Amino acid sequence: MFGSAVPSEQAFHDLYRDHRSWLEHWLSRRMGNGWDAADLSQDTFIRVLSGSQVITDLEEPRAYLKTIGKRLLINLHKRRSLEQAYLDALMQLPDACAPSPEQRWLLLETLQALDELLDGLPPVVRRAFLLSQLEGLGYREIAERLEVSERTIKRYMAQAYEHCLLAELC
Repeated sequence: MFGSAVPSEQAFHDLYRDHRSWLEHWLSRRMGNGWDAADLSQDTFIRVLSGSQVITDLEEPRAYLKTIGKRLLINLHKRRSLEQAYLDALMQLPDACAPSPEQRWLLLETLQALDELLDGLPPVVRRAFLLSQLEGLGYREIAERLEVSERTIKRYMAQAYEHCLLAELC
């Protein structure tokens, strides 16, 4: 049995061998950074390995890898943008009010978890939810700020709550 992999393992090894350098190069061109591209390439193959897609059934393996890589790249950019916005906000605080490094880390983790939880919501629904939960605005104020009716805000909030509950159940 030594040296003989089961078909799905062999298919994964073949996919990795045949397409890893192509994927890394593709990611590197988009990122301008070989180190991050290598990390995202590895993350892409981890997703393939843990996914439900049967590797031997792939008709267009590069398109499949590219789709996963794009999603990971988008998530990375969102996470970095969120981190930068948080750090920019921290820079505006007086030193006496600035959180400790541990508090910063916890806040960043919480913001990233919230971002992942709300991923998939339409931007306007997401914004309404964040205005309610983070800024403490009421439905009327949110409706005025977003220039929609209060009834629409209620619908947005119901959609956001449902999305969060379903995410917690899955």
